[in-house]
Amino acid sequence: MSFYEVLKKYDGFDFDAFFEQITDHDVKRAIAKNRLSETDYLVLLSPRAENFLEEAAQKAHRLTVQHFGRVILLYTPIYISNYCVNSCLYCGFQVHNKLERKKLSPEEVEREAKIIAATGLKHILVLTGESRQKSPVSYIKESVEVLKKYFTSISIEVYPLEESEYAGLVAAGVDGLTIYQEVYDQTVYADLHPAGPKRNYRFRLEAPERACRAGMRTVNVGALLGLNRWRTEAFFTGLHADYLQREFPDVEVSISPPRMRPQLGGFAPRFEVTDKNLVQYMLAFRLFMPRGGIAISTRERAELRDRLVKLGATKMSAGSCTAVGGRSDRDSTGQFEISDERSVVEMAGMIYSQGYQPVYKDWQII
Repeated sequence: MSFYEVLKKYDGFDFDAFFEQITDHDVKRAIAKNRLSETDYLVLLSPRAENFLEEAAQKAHRLTVQHFGRVILLYTPIYISNYCVNSCLYCGFQVHNKLERKKLSPEEVEREAKIIAATGLKHILVLTGESRQKSPVSYIKESVEVLKKYFTSISIEVYPLEESEYAGLVAAGVDGLTIYQEVYDQTVYADLHPAGPKRNYRFRLEAPERACRAGMRTVNVGALLGLNRWRTEAFFTGLHADYLQREFPDVEVSISPPRMRPQLGGFAPRFEVTDKNLVQYMLAFRLFMPRGGIAISTRERAELRDRLVKLGATKMSAGSCTAVGGRSDRDSTGQFEISDERSVVEMAGMIYSQGYQPVYKDWQII
């Protein structure tokens, strides 16, 4: 069995009809429970639950402090290649967009690494476009060999791999995987991915399971909010994280709730996702998975990220750049526009000001 079979249970499920029959009592009962079912989680994602965000926020805060303490782990992305063979309608790197394509040499990777390491960060997320030819696993390994001289935790956000390939990267020094399904609705997924290997929905969906079996220490999943109705996408993201945590209890499981940002190509969100919606999603997930991590990227503006510190967030990116080699080459085109451009020092100061502690390192590869 894989998570694909879990999803299939909801084929034909009428979410609108479910939401219409939710009462205030249902929401209050779900908030009060110590252990939530899948149905309870969906109740907390309902329109009715919007009236109880303050109660949910108080409990979410208590649960987060209980399981994670008053800390926020800081990390940053490093883009090493933007070659891509997919035609994802919403992505700035998609194959049909006109931009300078490049990948970093080992020397250029090291140059970027030194700039990032000078900020004190020890956790890094390595990203490539989806092109096995231009950015093969061997190239990713070569880059990891450089990066592990500077960072104690290296995660990857690359095209989905076979289990043996994940195992090879783990052996090379990778300990974390981030991979977004983008959208869990299979029909919408097919529409948004008209060509390219990413069109293979199930191979991407089951990638986190292959990574867990291969020995990854952390796995982060999510849907790109704005491509489909956020309530159902948040629901399936939560179920995905819960499935991974139950099947692989030694793996640290997190979600990201990224909202779409302006990008080359100009694809506009199909559905609005407000700040209030994002908060409701985070609170519902925290009550559903008290030990699940929540990563908030620089897609969100500074003022909102400040407020999310006490609402369940456990990880935040800082000093981000979405262009290949963008820290040393300011003319590179990024995958999308960043909203929060604060430096690592500024982010740390904000976290301290809220009575929390920024964590630069919480893992050491032996």
